[in-house]
Amino acid sequence: MTFTPAALIFDLDGTLVDSETHGLNVMHEEAQKLGVTLSLEQAHAEFRGKKMALCVQSIERRLPNAPPENFEMDFTAHLRRCMAVRFREALEPMPGALTLVSQLTLPYAIATNGPREKAELTLGLTGLLPFFKNHLYCAYDIGAFKPDPELFWHAAQQLGIPAHQCAVVEDSVPGLQAGLAAGMHVYSLCDPRTLAPDIATRVQTISGLPELHALLS
Repeated sequence: MTFTPAALIFDLDGTLVDSETHGLNVMHEEAQKLGVTLSLEQAHAEFRGKKMALCVQSIERRLPNAPPENFEMDFTAHLRRCMAVRFREALEPMPGALTLVSQLTLPYAIATNGPREKAELTLGLTGLLPFFKNHLYCAYDIGAFKPDPELFWHAAQQLGIPAHQCAVVEDSVPGLQAGLAAGMHVYSLCDPRTLAPDIATRVQTISGLPELHALLS
């Protein structure tokens, strides 16, 4: 599958920074403290790439007892605090991320389902923020979350590049779906064995950002 993009739109969590694993681990740990029966593997499979509200609602449905008042708002805030602590302790950029973005010559941006505060924290901790401070687009800011393609369309419009000339780099099924729905070329960091055939046959699987760097070079 040969494609030369005019612009790149990156997912953030699990694509440029290794925050997805840490964040999902924290979510699983805190859910278990509430008595929720959910394996770590289930948490990663179900919650990867999804907006926080949907994850918290799923945890709420699994609670062994009736949830306290304002559970969703309070638990979400608690998770954000716990994740921020974990990120400061252990967060790293994904292998090849800094090398890739520092050498890109084509326009690029981030389009993330996460809130701006979290995105700026993780980018700052990993040394990536200076590369994206002018082109960081967050679903919470525009009110559209992947798999809705609107976030990718917004990023492309801000870059001034037609959608069909853009490529997205994603590590989750909702992100892949959004990129395909946006009419963009999709580089997938997902294991193709975990994807439905209608998705797996329409994306270009890459082993990591170093492979993408080589392709673009």
